[in-house]
Amino acid sequence: MSEDSMIDEVNFDVDARGVATVMINRPNLLNAVDRVTHDRLNEIWTSIENNDQVRLVVITGGGRKAFCVGADMSADAVDKTGLEYWAELDPNGFGGLSLRQTLDVPVIAKVNGYALGGGMEIVLGADIVVASDRAQFGLSEPRVGRLALDGGITQIVRRIPYTQAMSLLVTGRKAKAEELHRMGLVNEVVAEEELDAAVERWVEQILACAPTSVRAVKQMVTRTSHLSAHEARAMRLPALMTALDSEDAIEGVAAFQQKRKPVWSGK
Repeated sequence: MSEDSMIDEVNFDVDARGVATVMINRPNLLNAVDRVTHDRLNEIWTSIENNDQVRLVVITGGGRKAFCVGADMSADAVDKTGLEYWAELDPNGFGGLSLRQTLDVPVIAKVNGYALGGGMEIVLGADIVVASDRAQFGLSEPRVGRLALDGGITQIVRRIPYTQAMSLLVTGRKAKAEELHRMGLVNEVVAEEELDAAVERWVEQILACAPTSVRAVKQMVTRTSHLSAHEARAMRLPALMTALDSEDAIEGVAAFQQKRKPVWSGK
């Protein structure tokens, strides 16, 4: 299966393995997101949700300088007051991803440069983060009198220790990839020229797993975070029920017994 398009400065492709790549491709603006780009990203996430052939997503930024520096401050949207912006917040968060709970496949953030403001919020919406050693992260909104309302404030205190989170939130400072790795937010930091290969290693490890199992894991994590562990285990979520009664479950055991690699059907 192959899908390739470039609409509203976003590149979207799904390869034959079911690996989707989403690239915010506005390098002249450090991949800042305006309303048109945001809407296009939302369309892409919805199309992925409706495509059971997609097994995982890699999101990144075009060019070498930036992953995404957040909202396009040159766009008309910044003329809104803080209250007007707050009243119109997208329930899916920045870029349609940072607070999205209906995407049942893993998302890898391939951070090739600055991930600031909304760009950092997109990172917080990902499941795995692989960064270039040149990358820098920050929730810089307070430095322009704004707030990281699209998940930045509420997500980061759930991802890393409180004092580490507050050291970013109340200063708006930039932090290097290695510091975020020590905090536990970044999975791996590599040299710029090794970023593609590092991401591909993570992709291959995910593809080695049964698609039905991976979807069940993602759905259980995203849709039960408000429950106790005991309550969460009892939830009869759709992806869980599918995985427990799937061809993949049978194939996985058979392959193990026969000492061969499994051939996943995703069913």
